[in-house]
Amino acid sequence: MATYEYTARDETGRIFKGVYDNINGISALRSEFAKIGYSLLKVKRSRKFNPKNLHITRAEIIPFTYKLAGMCGAGLSIVQALDTLEKQTENRSLQYVISDLKKNIATGSSLTDSFSKYRNIFSDFFLGMIEAGETSGKLSESLEISANYLEKQNDLRNRLKNAFTYPIIVGLMCIAIMTALVIFVVPVFSKIYRQLGVALPGPTQTLVVLSIIVRQYWPFIIILTCGLLYAYQHFHNNKIVKTHFDNFKLSMPLLGKLNKMTAAVNFIRSFSMLITTGVPIIRALQISGFVANNEKITLISQDIQKSIQSGHSLADSLNHHNIFPPIIIQLAGTGEQSGQLSQMLNKGVEFLEKDIDRSINSLLVKLEPALTLVMGSIIGLILMAVYLPMFDYMSHLK
Repeated sequence: MATYEYTARDETGRIFKGVYDNINGISALRSEFAKIGYSLLKVKRSRKFNPKNLHITRAEIIPFTYKLAGMCGAGLSIVQALDTLEKQTENRSLQYVISDLKKNIATGSSLTDSFSKYRNIFSDFFLGMIEAGETSGKLSESLEISANYLEKQNDLRNRLKNAFTYPIIVGLMCIAIMTALVIFVVPVFSKIYRQLGVALPGPTQTLVVLSIIVRQYWPFIIILTCGLLYAYQHFHNNKIVKTHFDNFKLSMPLLGKLNKMTAAVNFIRSFSMLITTGVPIIRALQISGFVANNEKITLISQDIQKSIQSGHSLADSLNHHNIFPPIIIQLAGTGEQSGQLSQMLNKGVEFLEKDIDRSINSLLVKLEPALTLVMGSIIGLILMAVYLPMFDYMSHLK
């Protein structure tokens, strides 16, 4: 099996380019195109893409979805829209994905099945919206909602990242300064104190021992660090490990409340947008539980599904879990009674997002000076331990 880049002509005479994957040869490719009425004009072998190693960011998926929604809403067929997007994109990975989608749809596959092959790129929520749009005949509306959801989720993620950039930089600077002191400054003073025959107090002795360990055993420290990183990469997707870690994220000091609100926003927004397009409530809960990417939320989603299936309302089912703020439960109850569930939940999400922004700002107001104080204290203690013997030596000279 090989991958080929091709130039072809359709039945209307329009010329287009693309990439065809998993084909035995040029003759087989020509035969496949002939089945759908296309003429192969030019072809060359291309390097094979591995769908698991495609480099496509969320920032590229969002405009792709908006454009696809706009073209479908303007009356273009899905194949025509994908063909246009394939020509416009500069990312070869995304170009490959679009070409493969176009090929599968043109040969009779459903839109949902075609996108399902790239679940790791487009997410369960996106696939759920595609399925809903394909079933209801409202594909452009479903794609528009998907793009809107992805954009809001991406904005929330970026706000969280930007908010904690400064604390992370301060922490890294603190580590870098401490490492430089231990490696370069402490040995110099240690040598001076040995030459002077000065007795070292406990803090200084501890610092000297730490300096010796870092300087002499740094290869083992690097190996240990790499081993820990490998272990994290290997085990962080393990269900048991992930469940414990996700529970910890929702209950950790300082950040636990913020993590709860963020998880609730992602879950409720996904659920609200799915039911807007006619996805059944149970199916919407299933997808929202997966999209949250949190084992605790997934378990909560399963419990809510069982509660609703046993005859309870959505508001009552949400009320059994303290991760959902009272405003969400109240608006869910109002929405169920008025028949405007998705609209009410969207209002709740907007309120929570503002609350998240307030919580982030409040946390940073406390965190930034605290980090500066901690960094100054640590560096001050190191310098004090370095200079203590010098003070003692000077007092004896007097």
